[in-house]
Amino acid sequence: MFNRKSHVLLAFFLVNLLLVGLLFVHARVVQQKNRVSFLEKRKIVKELQLTDLCIFTDARYTRHPSMADSNTPFQDHPLSLEHFPSGSLMVLPPHLRPHGNE
Repeated sequence: MFNRKSHVLLAFFLVNLLLVGLLFVHARVVQQKNRVSFLEKRKIVKELQLTDLCIFTDARYTRHPSMADSNTPFQDHPLSLEHFPSGSLMVLPPHLRPHGNE
């Protein structure tokens, strides 16, 4: 059946495509199953007026960027390097940007 290497590659792609399709089906099933819970959480967030979504979980200054100050990444040492990858993915909050670069 797999006489050529291209047949193995095609089978590999088809299996992976099937797995990705199953992931989408699973996500849809879970979404429908937890719909009531999601709606309740949305209502709670709206009523309590919760803000500052936790985007990253590794460093406290990346969890709530609006609450961070400019020297928090360097709290261990002034010349220390950023040791959390999410710190390089985030943009500075508007209140920390230099006034000339808006």
